[in-house]
Amino acid sequence: MHEYSIVQSLLDSCEDNARENNSTKVLKVVVKIGIMSGVEPSLLQTAFDTFKEKTICEEAEFIINMQDIVIKCNNCQKESTIGKLDYCCPICKGVDIKIIDGEDMYLMQLELN
Repeated sequence: MHEYSIVQSLLDSCEDNARENNSTKVLKVVVKIGIMSGVEPSLLQTAFDTFKEKTICEEAEFIINMQDIVIKCNNCQKESTIGKLDYCCPICKGVDIKIIDGEDMYLMQLELN
């Protein structure tokens, strides 16, 4: 389950950011997860809740925002947002598309104390 290694990296980033800002506590962690990232949100939440104990994030609220897939069609040159793995343009039905967003996970916001 790679969610555990992702959470460990996330907690390390939180600690680094808190240290750089002379903070002693992280109150909120907001992440954005792309539908195509391969990260399971419920497993990530469980892993975060488990591994945050006795860290600077122990009392942190963990917020997960899901990112739909954003594509650009190379046929009609339109950008579209799709909510599922559907590899065709919803406008012209072309299959020559480029994925612009929805494949990654990002740390979006930290609230520090």
